[in-house]
Amino acid sequence: MTLAGNLEAIRNTIEAACARTQRDPASVTLLPVSKSQSPDAVRAVAELGLNLFGESKVQEAKAKIPMCSSQLRWHMIGHLQTNKCRDAVHFFEVIQSVDSLELAEEINKRAGQAAKTMPILLEVNIAGEASKFGYPPDRLLQDLEQINALNRIEVQGLMTIAPWTTDPEKVRPLFRQLRELKERAEQFLHAPLPHLSMGMSGDFGVAIEEGATIVRIGTALFGPRSHTRQTKASDDAA
Repeated sequence: MTLAGNLEAIRNTIEAACARTQRDPASVTLLPVSKSQSPDAVRAVAELGLNLFGESKVQEAKAKIPMCSSQLRWHMIGHLQTNKCRDAVHFFEVIQSVDSLELAEEINKRAGQAAKTMPILLEVNIAGEASKFGYPPDRLLQDLEQINALNRIEVQGLMTIAPWTTDPEKVRPLFRQLRELKERAEQFLHAPLPHLSMGMSGDFGVAIEEGATIVRIGTALFGPRSHTRQTKASDDAA
């Protein structure tokens, strides 16, 4: 199938999931995951009307983003090391993978130096997988107040990477748990958190039914990758 055909199928799935839950399809943002994709592939997708892309590695993004249109926008969705925060703050408009107070503090520092405010999502390891990064669910609220108090950080919601499965229904409870955790975080902060980034190529319909506002789609849009599948969260976000 062509890129245009893939995109049509994805949009049909989004619309169907929204119809089942009486949601406006406009409330769901499609985030193409362009890791391991060439600038030419990014341009081809951009020509179909998409201008927001997700990258998992800062070094790859540093090389790729300058080769793409300056009109495109970028989210960091992979594991971020503190020594890469300066570049992440420069190249990305949102960092979705904040998984510690230490990382949030470094992003805050680098955002201050750049005279900008950095929107972030807090990554939650909702299934407790040893192979993935993210906050344990019971730890998130412990750090939330301190992170929210950082003056160059804007907490906009939560993100998770569910375990891979051939049956999306198996991960529905995890998506529901993340939504419920977001609701508890909102009560704790007395403020809305607008985003839930959850759902990838194999399970995004179920994620939308459970409240996803951002779905991260790689292989369903670009096609299968040629390299060996990795298990770490930084390489498992599509």
